[in-house]
Amino acid sequence: MYCFRSHSRVIGNFAQLYAPRSFNPRSFKPTFNSNPIAQLAKQSYIKRTMATAMGKRLEGKTIVITGASSGIGKSTAKEFARTSPKNLKLIVTARRIDALKQLAQEIKEEVGDGVQVLPVQLDVSSPEQISNFVPSLPEEFREIDVLVNNAGLVKGVAKAPEIDPKDTDIMFSTNVTGLINMTQAILPIFKKRDEGGRGDIINIGSIAGREGYPGGSIYCATKAAVRSFTDALRKELIATRIRVIEIDPGQVETEFSVVRFYGDKSKADAVYAGCEPLTGDDIAEVVVFAAGRRENVVIADTLIFPQHQASPTAVYKKSS
Repeated sequence: MYCFRSHSRVIGNFAQLYAPRSFNPRSFKPTFNSNPIAQLAKQSYIKRTMATAMGKRLEGKTIVITGASSGIGKSTAKEFARTSPKNLKLIVTARRIDALKQLAQEIKEEVGDGVQVLPVQLDVSSPEQISNFVPSLPEEFREIDVLVNNAGLVKGVAKAPEIDPKDTDIMFSTNVTGLINMTQAILPIFKKRDEGGRGDIINIGSIAGREGYPGGSIYCATKAAVRSFTDALRKELIATRIRVIEIDPGQVETEFSVVRFYGDKSKADAVYAGCEPLTGDDIAEVVVFAAGRRENVVIADTLIFPQHQASPTAVYKKSS
């Protein structure tokens, strides 16, 4: 009798274990062991899941990126394409049309035909070119969802009163007036949508807009203006679904310093000597991350430094 009861309990346990149950695929979560290979697999799984969610949110959107011929702008275009490669429209703008066409070709070779890239020659320092920008777009590219105001430059390291007025004019007309004019050109498209408007305005600022430094007074002033404009604009659009985002990089190695030193690459290289600066790709990842959040989430204000930077002038350099 004891054996019979024991066997009955065992059979009952097996019956419960293998009883048919309804399976909900959404509740499935893969299990990972604690060994290093399994942990790497777990990290890869989480990263793919996050990337897939971002990609889905970005699908079907039309994105404008200014200053896309090099540096942060170019990296941002590629990062958007990689993140959402199935159904995306990119309008890449800059003064150098050949570089934009090359970028479009590189994106096509990397992700295929799921991303449509429209290169547009545009000098944001020209109000006339900006006023003609949207009307000149093909109809299928006019429903813009994201504007990345990236175009910007710095000229020289002169201190007052030796600053060249031409340098002052080009920095303000590009970094400030150009950004404002682009925003005003795109905002009417956003504001036509429900709930007061929908869309993302992502302004690339700088640590220089938060803290001035000698030899950069005009550039710092332009980025401080961007910061003030962005802050006020966010408050003006608070009742809408339009997100206003500012991303402020620290030291990034791009063509930025080459332009600052009027094409003298040796001087530009000296800026980064002994440092480990950020790259355009580092900032691009943050731009795409901000654009890929759920619409109720606003990454309003972000400051990004490389490891060994604490301010515009506090940068650790390894001795050679």
